[in-house]
Amino acid sequence: MRRAAAFLLVLALAGCTSHPKPEPPPAPDLTSPPAAVAVNPGPFEAGPVDAPTSGAYVGAWIKPADLSDKGRLRAVDSLEDDLGRPLDIVNTYRRFEQLVGTDSDYELLDEGATLMVSWATGDNRSITAGNYDRLIHKQARAIKAVDAPVLLRIRWEMDRPNLRATMWSGPDYIAAYEHIREIFAEEHTRNVSWVWCPTAEGFTRGDAPAFYPGDDQVDWTCVDVYAGNAFQPIGALMGPFLQWAAQRPKPIIIGEFGVARAWGSAGRAAWLSDAERTFKANPQIKAVVYFESDPDGNGPNQQFQLTGDEPAFDAFTKLTEDPYFNQ
Repeated sequence: MRRAAAFLLVLALAGCTSHPKPEPPPAPDLTSPPAAVAVNPGPFEAGPVDAPTSGAYVGAWIKPADLSDKGRLRAVDSLEDDLGRPLDIVNTYRRFEQLVGTDSDYELLDEGATLMVSWATGDNRSITAGNYDRLIHKQARAIKAVDAPVLLRIRWEMDRPNLRATMWSGPDYIAAYEHIREIFAEEHTRNVSWVWCPTAEGFTRGDAPAFYPGDDQVDWTCVDVYAGNAFQPIGALMGPFLQWAAQRPKPIIIGEFGVARAWGSAGRAAWLSDAERTFKANPQIKAVVYFESDPDGNGPNQQFQLTGDEPAFDAFTKLTEDPYFNQ
């Protein structure tokens, strides 16, 4: 009995050899020609931020070391120095109460960048009820005062399940979106291109289209797409969105895209090279904006910063050097 117990203990400590650990999933095919889905090259009515007649703008969100005007400018300058070129679009996130028109906003505009303001608005039913009218009027005046064309994402990724408590439903989001637009019209704020930007997953699930305000309310359609938890080609990840967007006479902006650190340097570089080919195969895509950030507290599947990962950063640099992305 003692020998049998000792043998079983050894097996338990060593692990059961009859049940080996599962192999990681095979790498996706990132070499086949990407699908051409959204092939309408325009021209498009895009609002004050014109879509390029050919090719696409390139931009990024760059997480600053400190959330200050100087920190934001240092982060943008550092990435531009590493790339050897200026960004066409700089994404910037604002809470509901944070107004556009900071010192760094004006500095970036003076340097020739277009601001994409990702505005985290509040509870849709409260907005529609008029509870935030004063704040929305202030933001409309603030954006008007910058006196430059601005891309405005009203509560981007509104289709995320974890936002449902404040988004409520597609009709609630649409009503709030239209209410905000009405206030901007009252303030004669005409330097905004209105960007509607759900998630790629929302199109895979099928619930994102219910949040679309309509062709008369949107200037640019948009999607946020990541190789985070699922390592698939970007064309597969955003395929349902592209099929939907191809039916609308709107330029497309990839509002956020990224490939996670978890997939390794070689895999990230291959994914980015495939992304470059996919963007070029779909000429309705008129702007692409990378998410250059490792969000605090997230695991490796949600860390997307390329800086410090030489093969991946080189692949992104190659994209930004392509004449197609130099408008």
